[in-house]
Amino acid sequence: MKILLVRPRPHKETIGLQHVMICEPLELEYLVSNIPDEIRSETNAEIVDMILEKISFEEIVSKEKPDFIVFTGYITHVGIIKQMAESAKKVFPMVKTGVGGVHAEVVAEDFRSEFIDFIYDKNGIDNFNITLKGLLDKKSVWQINEEINKGIKNSAFEYKYPDRNAVSKYRKHYYYMFHNPCALIKTSFGCPYNCSFCFCKEITDGKYFSREIGDIIKELSSIEEEEVYIVDDDFLYDRNKLKSFITGIKEKNIKKKFLVYGRADFIAQNEDIISELKAIGLQAVIVGIESVRAGDLKDYNKGTTVEINERCIKILQKYDIELYATLIIPLDFKKEDFRQLVSWLRGLNVKFVNLQPLTPLPGTEIFNSYEELLLVKRQQYEVWDMAHVVLKPKFMSIRAFYAEILKAYYKVVMRPKHLAALIRKYGLKANLKMLSGSSLVSFQYLQKIMRSH
Repeated sequence: MKILLVRPRPHKETIGLQHVMICEPLELEYLVSNIPDEIRSETNAEIVDMILEKISFEEIVSKEKPDFIVFTGYITHVGIIKQMAESAKKVFPMVKTGVGGVHAEVVAEDFRSEFIDFIYDKNGIDNFNITLKGLLDKKSVWQINEEINKGIKNSAFEYKYPDRNAVSKYRKHYYYMFHNPCALIKTSFGCPYNCSFCFCKEITDGKYFSREIGDIIKELSSIEEEEVYIVDDDFLYDRNKLKSFITGIKEKNIKKKFLVYGRADFIAQNEDIISELKAIGLQAVIVGIESVRAGDLKDYNKGTTVEINERCIKILQKYDIELYATLIIPLDFKKEDFRQLVSWLRGLNVKFVNLQPLTPLPGTEIFNSYEELLLVKRQQYEVWDMAHVVLKPKFMSIRAFYAEILKAYYKVVMRPKHLAALIRKYGLKANLKMLSGSSLVSFQYLQKIMRSH
């Protein structure tokens, strides 16, 4: 049985971080490695990364003649995946199709389509394998779905390591900003916090669980790349786990450079851990700073303060750890709020910032509160990218709101002293690549400014 595991290319309207980062499709690599031994010889699974492919999906389907196609994606891919599933069935009417990923697990109904046979809204690896066995046994789609729906959601992750060789033809192209080439690893699932705007906690129904440190260290030892992105929703959480992680890295003499997610309050309260992590390879942390206004942080149920954010930034700078700061821009921002934000970020010498208009993603607890204020249709999936303005600004036009976001970004990131420092640190070639990518994102924003009212 020929199986294609497909990551779609983003829609042209989606404001694309793929211009500055393309990470490996870890979830598809897990599917390949965890096909049961008893049916492995009867299957041939191939990962197709449409972000990097040069030929069309239809050409690939015609050439490969698959029996089963599985797609993965976020909310921005919903429309594209439905179209691709329809295209596949036009080429081969008997082909079966399925879809998984984080959006399918939280808002499965978005993928309902006559062209999609299986929606993996829980236990993606297990249910993928149930599907494979069912198809090999000539069971009907209805029978297989009946078996899938019987299962309850797992709260553990006991699977083989992802098969990174399954993307060998793409592997050299995977990177994250200046981390190039870059591999991914996941060491925990879910988020232990309860931010109102966050999608992460919805994926695991608010549960949080972590892998054993020994298992994590063993997988890290098998990764060839020096740069490793730990894609936990929050890696900097448990002091004891982190101390064990540090010990394990030292004992196995693992030489890696790490990029992780972390909260400002943990960093502010655990400088000693940050210092130790730096010593074993921590290079950068993505931190949800979220806001410079105390009221916003309270509304977001963030559990931090402006002072905590400032201490976090200073600690990371003290140990020369790159900060990738993300902030949410609320609807009531005025021009003076943007000026204050820029002044605060420049005053703290923040080099990298991602400014996201407040986006109440479907599936989060705040979506219903904002539904009446939406500027876009719920089904315009391609614009739910955390970069489009999907809610009406209170005091500014949409055009002005986009313009202020873009100006703030350039005033913070594109300062000559920052660019000079980045060239010294990462070299001219890497910086030209980032400049080219960020210019493409800026062009998308300029298009929004010109089209908006």
